[in-house]
Amino acid sequence: MATATWSARRHSILIPLVFAFSLAGAIELSDRLMTYVLSEFGQEAHQRLQDWQRLHQLARNAPIDRQLRLVNSFFNRIPFVSDIQHWGEEDYWATPVELLTTNGGDCEDFSIAKYLTLRAMGVPDEELRIVYVKALELNQAHMVLAWYKTPDADPLILDNLINDIKPASQRTDLEPVYSFNGEGLWLNRSSGERSRIGDAQRLEHWQDLNRRLTESLRH
Repeated sequence: MATATWSARRHSILIPLVFAFSLAGAIELSDRLMTYVLSEFGQEAHQRLQDWQRLHQLARNAPIDRQLRLVNSFFNRIPFVSDIQHWGEEDYWATPVELLTTNGGDCEDFSIAKYLTLRAMGVPDEELRIVYVKALELNQAHMVLAWYKTPDADPLILDNLINDIKPASQRTDLEPVYSFNGEGLWLNRSSGERSRIGDAQRLEHWQDLNRRLTESLRH
């Protein structure tokens, strides 16, 4: 679909995408949403949302390493599309429903979807960080998800650039800048040290994403 068309339809798309999401251990998609997606986006989009729910049911009680692998591979199948191409904006952080329904997104969207899906599976927030990095080989900004077994552990990196989940120490192509989750915002250094600099609500796009998620729960 052309950029101009996506941009023009964006608000008409978002309003009907009623999305019930619980971090208490459930991914619930309303009948209204599923009917709308089937009507407006077709069977394949409808199937992707159903597959997401099945992923949660399949992996919610699995060991953490299996959860990480399943979630990473599930979202990495979605085509990479820049925000300008997809939404007609320089930087738009999509919800998982928007990502799956429109079948396209960028690194922020993949990282956020993986984070929220793992949270719904019961992975504690303190074990997860969405990390803004510089991809050195590409010489551009990038975003990944990190899982920490312990607060001081070498985290495992979930990345849309590669399907393998590797420890951060083996991802010498990534230079961390800052990281965040639902509890805080940290300044990261290549040495692995992190210093808390506030709350994630300082990030405007994170605020906007959470506002849209909160509003969807009211429907």
